[in-house]
Amino acid sequence: MGQRGSQVLAYKRDGLFSVFDLGSQWSIHEGHFHPGGLFASVGQMGVGFGISPNSSNSCAQDDTNPLYTNLCMKYVPSAEAVTIEEAAVKKKTKKKPGFLLRIKVQNPSLRRLISGAIAGTVSNTCVAPLETIRTHLMVGSSGHSVTEVFNDIMKNDGWKGLFRGNLVNVIRVAPSKAIELFAFDTVNKNLSPGPGEEPKTPIPASLVAGACAGVSATLCTYPLELLKTRLTIQRGVYDGLLDAFIKILKEKGPAEFYRGLTPSLIGVIPYSAANYFAYDTLRKAYRKIFKQEKIGNIQTLLIGSAAGAISSSATFPLEVARKQMQVGALSGRQVYKNVIHALVSILEREGIQGLYKGLGPSCIKLVPNAGISFMCYEACKRILVDKDDEN
Repeated sequence: MGQRGSQVLAYKRDGLFSVFDLGSQWSIHEGHFHPGGLFASVGQMGVGFGISPNSSNSCAQDDTNPLYTNLCMKYVPSAEAVTIEEAAVKKKTKKKPGFLLRIKVQNPSLRRLISGAIAGTVSNTCVAPLETIRTHLMVGSSGHSVTEVFNDIMKNDGWKGLFRGNLVNVIRVAPSKAIELFAFDTVNKNLSPGPGEEPKTPIPASLVAGACAGVSATLCTYPLELLKTRLTIQRGVYDGLLDAFIKILKEKGPAEFYRGLTPSLIGVIPYSAANYFAYDTLRKAYRKIFKQEKIGNIQTLLIGSAAGAISSSATFPLEVARKQMQVGALSGRQVYKNVIHALVSILEREGIQGLYKGLGPSCIKLVPNAGISFMCYEACKRILVDKDDEN
């Protein structure tokens, strides 16, 4: 310490230290460097510097410029400390790898409609072959089992036959699902009580919203569903959607496009209400059991599939009556006056099993269809965000 002339420890990014002469009266003794960092306070000037707290060479007694005196009062981190700190900062700021898609759509109603249309298109295209087999089984046009129907379709039309009418179905399902999911979200949101509020209706909000969703979608898109059914069953009769529309309009008139509407509404109301109620209930139960606010895609797929299985099994007889009423007098079939007449006639002719003909392939189709639809819908809502929601 006998040497006058100040030397200040300077830290470099490469972990080395250099000493500069600043004209003060203290110096660093080699071998007294504390690896965990250097801290000098008024009463602890010697820690890590090799000088005692009461030394006359302390910074408190130094007559150098106050700027250099303040250097003694600072924490000078070691190379190890800086490395750890930088690693922690990088860990916090490091983004997860992967591609995150975000599309800004400010209108919430438009976001719901687009999400519903995409969900309907994807889900119905995935299960189109099962829908074709199900339709043939319900009307009994190509066999009485899944194997018979599949072999008949493959023999006559090949793989294309399994997707017959799918374009028409997508044209129907896209707006139908958009309207359905939009109506459910809107009604359910308005009827659901807030935290601490009393229920607005004696009936669960999701049950009412599901019924409204089914009715809205059916009224808007029923003619397209009838055209799709005719194109699937009546092979070679129509050249396409437009040709089927013109021929039916000329031969039967506009009312023909709504043949079977009553059983459709009667079937849709309980099915849609049960489907959305089960879906909403299962989602709430999942959040409560697992204490997770966000539900992943796989969980949504499973919850939606379970909801579809419950609702389709409960309302399947009405679906059979609706399909047979839509087909009309095709191949000498009986023309039913109303849904009750259809149900009674099928029961007398084929028994109870006739009301559940095609239930197996129907569930095989409807269960994954419901799951995929709900999964795509929730995923699309996360992709289509308002500018204020984008992170």
